[in-house]
Amino acid sequence: MTKFLTLLFAVVFLASGAFSQSGEAPYQLGSGDQIRITVFGEEDLSGEFEIDGGGMVSLPLIGAVFIGGKNISSAQAAVVTLLADGYLISPRVNIEVLNYRPFYIIGEVNKPGSYSYVSGMTVLQAIALGSGFTYRANEKKFELTRKVDGKDVKITVRLETIVRPGDIIRVDERFF
Repeated sequence: MTKFLTLLFAVVFLASGAFSQSGEAPYQLGSGDQIRITVFGEEDLSGEFEIDGGGMVSLPLIGAVFIGGKNISSAQAAVVTLLADGYLISPRVNIEVLNYRPFYIIGEVNKPGSYSYVSGMTVLQAIALGSGFTYRANEKKFELTRKVDGKDVKITVRLETIVRPGDIIRVDERFF
C-alpha cells in the first residue's frame, strides 16, 4: 500500500507542473534571488534588486511588488501593469536572474548545508558538492523537497534529477 501511495503521489507531483516533459518547469522566483529589472528608456527605474523573504521587491516609483512564486514572464507582466497604471505609456520591462537562491543538502552527506545553485546541476553533482555520501548513507534513495505553487512537495528522486534553486535534497540513512 505504501508503494502505491508513493507512486500515486509521484504521478500527482509530475502532473502538477513541478516538472515538464523535459524535466524542467518554468523557474519560479523566490526569496533570496537577485534580479536585474530593466525598464527600457527609463534608466532611473532600472536596477538590481533582491527578492525579500515575503516574495516582495521594492522598485522605484511603484514601491513593493509581489513577484515571489511567479515565473519571469508573470513577474514582468506584474511590473508592466503597475508602471502602466498612471506612470508610463506602454512600458517595456525585462527581468533576468543574476544570482539564484541556494539549494540545500541534508542527511547522510559529509558536508550538509547550503550551496550555490549552478544551472543544470543533478542530484549526483549536488551530493558531490556535499563531499559525497557518509558510510551510513542509502545511496539509492533520495528525497527532494521543492516549492510548487507555494506548497512544499516531497518526492523520491534519482541521481539524474535536475536540482532547482531552493530545493532541499535529503539523503537518508540505510538500515543495513
